[in-house]
Parts: sequence; structure tokens; C-alpha cells
Amino acid sequence: MTPKLRGRYSTLGSTEGEFEPGSGNRVLKNLLKITSKREMDIQEWEALQTATNKAVNSYHPSHQFKANDIISLHKTWLKKIYPWAGQYRQVNVSKGDFHFAAANQIEKLMHRLEEKILKKYTPCIFSDMTQITEAIAITHTELVLIHPFRDGNGRLSRLLATLMALQAGLPLLDFNGVQGKRKQAYFRAAQAGIEKDYEPMVKIFDSVIKRTLKSYR
Repeated sequence: MTPKLRGRYSTLGSTEGEFEPGSGNRVLKNLLKITSKREMDIQEWEALQTATNKAVNSYHPSHQFKANDIISLHKTWLKKIYPWAGQYRQVNVSKGDFHFAAANQIEKLMHRLEEKILKKYTPCIFSDMTQITEAIAITHTELVLIHPFRDGNGRLSRLLATLMALQAGLPLLDFNGVQGKRKQAYFRAAQAGIEKDYEPMVKIFDSVIKRTLKSYR
């Protein structure tokens, strides 16, 4: 049976699973003492825009990404919000019936990601759009499946995908089309990556890139 990615994260053990007192278990314990989910969503979104702008201006088009770059991106984004920003999670996480990589395997898996994926697909300067789309989709899928941090993994993976797209000469990627039913298709595409079936995610990114290019015409 194919596991389903639905609902909020559940965790086992560790203070990383603690919620901010007074938040009704809706907001993770944070440095800003925010208890409103809406307020936290805004804080995270604004911090992500700042981190994205910094990253766009920091990485050369010929840069080969490493695991430490991913750590740095996460820390730059969330360091003013969460004490565990830029640190591999120490807690196992799941979403619905789907379990992401075990916490005690993350460091090894990130090293493998660097050696087998990042070295192969970055810098993302391939000769045709098919190769570019495949490189971004495969890298994105593998990082999502590892889910190296307590939170923010999907958004961080989309940021890395955007930085790879920029290396390929594309604009900032527009992910607005990945909503509603298409978001469920995205989850299924991520799951398919467990069996190294990347075609579903390639189709997702083909759509994302086409939407992006259309909006820039």
C-alpha cells in the first residue's frame, strides 16, 4: 500500500517537538514567543524572502552546492525564529502514514546526497531543458525524502530548486500552480522517488517551469 502524505507533522521525542505555550499546539516553540499560527506564517514567509534574496546574490552560477550550503540556507532563513535552525533534526518525523528518513541516518544521507546528487546536477548548466528539468526534479525529490530539518524542508527544497533554475538561466520559479489537487500529485511524486521513479516529479517541474516562463513573457 502506498503511504499517504497528509496532515500535520507528528514527531517522536526531543524538545524539537515542543509547541509554544498558549499556541494550542499549532506553533512550534520559537525564539519570538509567537503563539499565533497566522503571525508565524507571516514571519516565516518574510524571513524566506530575505533569505532568498541573499542566496540569489551569494551563489555564483557555476557554484556546486554541498550539504553545508543547504545547512547555511536553512540557518539564514530561520535563525531568528527557531533555535534549531541549520541543525539536522534529532527527531523522527512523519506526515500521515508516511515516515521520512530516520533522524540517525540524516548526516549519512546528506553526505550521499552531496556525493551522488549535488555533484552530478550542480551547477545546473545542462545543454537542454529536458536535462535541466530532470536535474532539478531529482535533486528536489531526494532532498524532500531526507527531510533533514525539523521544519521548512519543502520550502527549502523549493529554494534550492530555484537556485538551480537560476544557474540554468531561468527566472525565479513560480510554484503557485502546485496547490489543491496538484499538491496531492506533488506528494505522490515525492513518494515515487523512494523507488527512484522520478518521472512524476519531472512532470511537476516541467509544469512549474512552463508556468514560470509563461508569466515572464
